[in-house]
Amino acid sequence: MKNDFYKFYNKTIDERIDILKNNNFINDTNEINLDKKIANNMIENYVLNYQLPLGLAMNFIIDDERYIVPMAIEEPSVIAAASNGAKIVGNIKTKIERKYGIGQIVLTNLPDINNAFNGLMNNKDLILEKSKEVCQSMIKRGGGPKEIWIKKFENEDFLTLYISIDTCDAMGANTINTVLEHISKYVEEIANAKSILNIISNYNSKSIVKAQVNIPLDKLSNKKSEAIEIAKKIELATKYANLDIYRCATHNKGIMNGIDAVALATGNDWRAIESSAHSYASKDGKYQALTTWLYDGEKEVLNGEIEIPMPVATVGGTISVHPIGKWALSVLKNPDAKRLACIIAAVGLVQNFSALKALVTDGIQKGHMSLHAKTIAIQAGAKSDEINPVVMELAKLKKYSITDAKEILHKIRGEK
Repeated sequence: MKNDFYKFYNKTIDERIDILKNNNFINDTNEINLDKKIANNMIENYVLNYQLPLGLAMNFIIDDERYIVPMAIEEPSVIAAASNGAKIVGNIKTKIERKYGIGQIVLTNLPDINNAFNGLMNNKDLILEKSKEVCQSMIKRGGGPKEIWIKKFENEDFLTLYISIDTCDAMGANTINTVLEHISKYVEEIANAKSILNIISNYNSKSIVKAQVNIPLDKLSNKKSEAIEIAKKIELATKYANLDIYRCATHNKGIMNGIDAVALATGNDWRAIESSAHSYASKDGKYQALTTWLYDGEKEVLNGEIEIPMPVATVGGTISVHPIGKWALSVLKNPDAKRLACIIAAVGLVQNFSALKALVTDGIQKGHMSLHAKTIAIQAGAKSDEINPVVMELAKLKKYSITDAKEILHKIRGEK
């Protein structure tokens, strides 16, 4: 990455656009917009586009490779926190073994649940083969149905067949649902029961990504004693999140700030990602933190890890038609779905680190409100050339309210 990106946040909008052009991130001089004709075919009753700011998070090194990460979000501090956090944590190591979607056929009206269970278990291989009949193109790409398992809900008279499918670089919801509907009658006959649901699950327990960092103490503070204190506080903050659901919800929300922003920028289904993440956080019967932070006193490093499902795609659906989504993927060097999953998980880990570090040191509001000051100035009625002077005065006052901004604005304009 060239030094053009140094202090990118201090550049004007035009300077940032020029830097992107000079570094081949933008190939033409036209703005990238979602055309109304395309948008009209994406949803029902279309009228106009709802726009969110899209920015670039800097300083990311993931598996020894540098990345600029597109993020679409309205919250002022998220991209700044991600960029600053990435600079501190250094190289982020990631791992993903597979990216399988999961579908389920839910059976009820069971004359004998045990016979039905045994029948399905004995015919798993035949059911799996039948499921392959309707996804040959995916199989040719190296994907397709992989495994089947059965679960009994005896007290409620439900029996569920689950099937995992490697959807390659697609989200694969349509493929999974097609497979389920194709095999459902066959499954019903074997189980001597009726299916009430044939549907994809958004709990992607077989698409788990891990990202991990080892942060030396000198990255946390120039003073060793202060760095140790920060590291231990971050560990304690994570420990507490696992004790108190009120804190844990906010802990995980901070992670999703980064994850959702990248998912949205790349045209992915952030709602499915949210659903899967929070389900995974509850997998052991109690809602838990998606990250782990531990201070290693012997090696004098802060170890951080995130483990999270990441059902993302790089082809199909919105991604194939939304110009900004396609552009965002090109900025990320056109990764396949597994690579994108790793990048997004890394962003989530960094976002969590930045939030925790702020919380255990200066507090979350110091950085957040200074970045939020521009929004406050605009709400107070400041015009483009008045925004920065208002922000500077708010910073001096260390007060960030619309009332204060209006008073400052009156003084700047010489009004009584």
